[in-house]
Amino acid sequence: MRWNGVKPNSVTVSSILPACSELKDLKWGKEIHGFAVRHGMVENVFVCSALVSLYAKCLSVREAQAVFDLMPRRDVVSWNGVLTAYFTNKEYEKGLSMFSQMSRDGVKADEATWNAVIGGCMENGRIEEAMEMLRKMQNMGFKPNEITISSILPACAFSESLRMGKEIHCYAFRHWKVGDLTSTTALVYMYAKCGDLNLSRNVFDMMPRKDVVAWNTMIVANAMHGNGKEALFLFEKMLLSKVKPNSVTFTGILSGCSHSRLVEEGLRIFNSMGRDHLVEPDANHYSCVVDIYSRAGRLDEAYEFIQKMPMEPTASAWGALLGACRVYKNVELAKISTKKLFEIEPNNPGNYVSLFNILVTAKLWNEASKIRLFMKERGITKTPGCSWLQVGNRVHTFVVGEKSNVESDKIYNFLDELVEKMKLVGYKPDTEYVLQDIDQEEKAESLCNHSEKLAVAFGMLNLNGQSTIRVFKNLRICGDCHNAIKYMSMVVGVMIVVRDSLRFHHFKNGNCSLEEEAYEEVEEAAPNDETEIQVGRLAGVILSILLCACFMTC
Repeated sequence: MRWNGVKPNSVTVSSILPACSELKDLKWGKEIHGFAVRHGMVENVFVCSALVSLYAKCLSVREAQAVFDLMPRRDVVSWNGVLTAYFTNKEYEKGLSMFSQMSRDGVKADEATWNAVIGGCMENGRIEEAMEMLRKMQNMGFKPNEITISSILPACAFSESLRMGKEIHCYAFRHWKVGDLTSTTALVYMYAKCGDLNLSRNVFDMMPRKDVVAWNTMIVANAMHGNGKEALFLFEKMLLSKVKPNSVTFTGILSGCSHSRLVEEGLRIFNSMGRDHLVEPDANHYSCVVDIYSRAGRLDEAYEFIQKMPMEPTASAWGALLGACRVYKNVELAKISTKKLFEIEPNNPGNYVSLFNILVTAKLWNEASKIRLFMKERGITKTPGCSWLQVGNRVHTFVVGEKSNVESDKIYNFLDELVEKMKLVGYKPDTEYVLQDIDQEEKAESLCNHSEKLAVAFGMLNLNGQSTIRVFKNLRICGDCHNAIKYMSMVVGVMIVVRDSLRFHHFKNGNCSLEEEAYEEVEEAAPNDETEIQVGRLAGVILSILLCACFMTC
């Protein structure tokens, strides 16, 4: 253009800056900014708005604010740009302050403004604030679009509210908002995270186009549900579709292989990363391989692999080995692992509890007592076990020995009757998972009080015609609870899905989709102060109510 003697004007500059924004080319953007300053274009609202958007996209918040402050007149586009800059840069409070200032200055928020604020709240972990902004957005007459939906769906995944996720999906379907790749991928992840892998797979299969993020999401979904073979199958389909895998792809595949004990397949994938796909393995991939060896009982190979890692082994690597030491009763490697873990994350109670459990199982009482004393001296307390499930619009929470539920008597009576029926078909309480020094009868009774059993029993009493119960737990499921829930699914004839801190277990007809024995957490006693647990799950209740109000009226 300039070679032909045509001088760029403000229209040219405001048109070319968005290209720099999309490319995140800050160097060229600054060159154009300088040109605009030299030629007196910085008072043009379109040029300034484009500059604000450029700096926002490039995470140059201070520059975006400086341009914004010097603008003689600000339109909604410039406000949206600086809002996005703050939220993207994790400066949530400043972003929200700017949003309030925008309203005080009489600038009317548009659809992009609301999406920026809702997305900013979600990116900064402010779930309830995001829901409140969604409500206000609708009260102002704006309807959620594809961007809103893709921003808000993670709230359902976070709160593990399948019902609310379905409400949003129905809204998107009714308003023809399901064709967008980002929102559809968010639906795939939401359904998987909420425990319904079939619906996740259905949405994925209906996608007309799939990018690497969509493929990764489906691979990770199968990995978290313990479907390693399906994750490998999807990887092969992904390659046939000419989609190039990235680091996340391999993390998902390797994780799936570890949970399904696909040792040789996992090692083959790991070795192919750099050779065939030009993806250099990082610490996460190495940790996954440690987990693959460990879950298969090949602890010596896992330890040898850790020692040969080209980078410093992470807590994930040592933690994978420690978890297997509990299962395969290897005290020596457990001590080595915890020594490293105490250095890397000295305040993580899970590592101390795991070592304590291993020592007690090995009847090394003196050493176990020292661990307890060490925890007490350092003020390290075990995270209380907590399980929850949603019935209707309410999230019901259970801790070990729960008595506060209005149906507590009914739950315990039902459990007692159910256990007797389970014993008739072969169930035997595994008292190894009770570490208190009490007699066998008391140990068996103590096992019935575990939070996941109480939650499943409550779900059975409130099926209301449903064929699946979905329970979530903050810790790993213990071995006896895993075995008991298999029998519960067989006796009652329902599908039971339990998500513990690592993965989903699907129980049906007395079988589990994950038949490994990698269980170590033991709920020893109810917490003295349940406030933290109850408040944490209260957020889920509030979230469910807000989502109902937001989408059922649309």
